Amino acid sequence: MVDLQSQYAHIKETVDPSIQEVIDTASFINGPKVHQFQKHLEDYLKVKHVIPCANGTDALQIAMMGLGLEQGDEVITADFTFAATVEVIALLKLTPVLVDVDPVTFNIDVDAIKNAITPKTKAIVPVHLFGLAANMDEIMAIAKEHNLYVIEDNAQGIGANYTHKDGSKTKTGVIGHVASTSFFPSKNLGCYGDGGAIFTNDDELAHTIRGIVNHGMYQRYHHDVVGVNSRLDSIQAAVLDVKLPYLDRYNDTRRNAARKYTKAFKDHPQITTPSGRTACNGICDTCDCHVFHQYTLKLEGVDRDALVSHLNEKGIPCGVYYPIPLHKQKAYADERYNESDFEVTNHLVDNVISLPMHTELDDEQIDYITTTVLSFINSNA
Repeated sequence: MVDLQSQYAHIKETVDPSIQEVIDTASFINGPKVHQFQKHLEDYLKVKHVIPCANGTDALQIAMMGLGLEQGDEVITADFTFAATVEVIALLKLTPVLVDVDPVTFNIDVDAIKNAITPKTKAIVPVHLFGLAANMDEIMAIAKEHNLYVIEDNAQGIGANYTHKDGSKTKTGVIGHVASTSFFPSKNLGCYGDGGAIFTNDDELAHTIRGIVNHGMYQRYHHDVVGVNSRLDSIQAAVLDVKLPYLDRYNDTRRNAARKYTKAFKDHPQITTPSGRTACNGICDTCDCHVFHQYTLKLEGVDRDALVSHLNEKGIPCGVYYPIPLHKQKAYADERYNESDFEVTNHLVDNVISLPMHTELDDEQIDYITTTVLSFINSNA
């Protein structure tokens, strides 16, 4: 699904000395490389504060801790996403409220958000799923109307642009009150281990979060807030700082591969290719609101699981994200949920499949993958 070895080969001459510098200086925790990467990422995103941390799940949890949400507060998020999004809500003893997603973008449905708001609702967590920006104009308007926080889960969307209704563009992760991201190796901007970060333009919130990530300390042995131990190590920062200047190129390469996939599958009656324009309000000429962390097809009348087996037999990796909706997971089941409220999600979990997507895909590989998929579907129609 991801060819990190080939990607490494292209940056080896730069990344190796950067890692070696950390080893030579023994500045392994919170060293100069961390501060350097932080500043460069702030400049890239045009955000006031980037607070690095140990991983993307920590980032999301710390963002919620920084907002001061209290036990029992309700947090609305999408049912169709990875469990980490709802996991941290439950860990903090907040109340997760899962809602359905849009059938075209697979992102959180804004009408479902409106219907889920109660007097206990305190925050919305939109996920920029598979790399496509969620409908942030509408989400921010809902949040403003109901005095809610917006916490962007940007683990899959770093580098994506959201085009607002007025035509202006903003990077995902800097539109809401606070955001989290992951630098897991397979991400569009990935390190060689675990890593994450929180973004915000709120000075006071940033100050609080900086204490939380370091045991609640601003001064050594003075614990002013309840904190955690979650710091990005210097070796991972060194890797990320080398890769950051390539991020736009990496994302453009993914978009180019996605266009080739889409061209091959275009107009097939049993295949719906990913939407790349909906989040841009239909007004951008060259869409860059999707960075294709995953390239995910929606199938109709196809034995998805048989296709997965067939692709594996042909040496083609593929993924099913996500086979079980969160509202059906044992850990997050809630008697308040009605299956009729998750019509889209319940359909997607049985019919989506993600194909290899990374910066090293070439035309021969894409042709082999698409030909194999089409051959299977057409022969089993």
